[in-house]
Amino acid sequence: MNIFKALFSGGTNAVTSEEAKTRVDSKEPLFILDVRQPDEFRAAHISGAKLIPLSELGKRIGELPKDQPILCVCASGSRSSVAASQLSGAGYDVLNLRGGMAGWMRAGYPVKKGK
Repeated sequence: MNIFKALFSGGTNAVTSEEAKTRVDSKEPLFILDVRQPDEFRAAHISGAKLIPLSELGKRIGELPKDQPILCVCASGSRSSVAASQLSGAGYDVLNLRGGMAGWMRAGYPVKKGK
């Protein structure tokens, strides 16, 4: 795979905000992992998301389910792409939200504020 495509497209398992919203709204189980910092999470996040900052992911990986897909989310899709790669390498079924929360909010999808 072209390294630049992987870096700038959000990786091979990247999904658009529209695709992610469809998955979030479906009855299919989906674990939403937000890898931003706590202040970013409090400002706006997808309802039901679990916050594990990227810097803590390695030591908290055991908190993640292996029996359902994980949607990785950050501000722009960059940190979540790193998280998705790390989780994929550990055997998890992962998706990366291309465009991150910025794209999600640009699309007009709902966010939750606070913890």
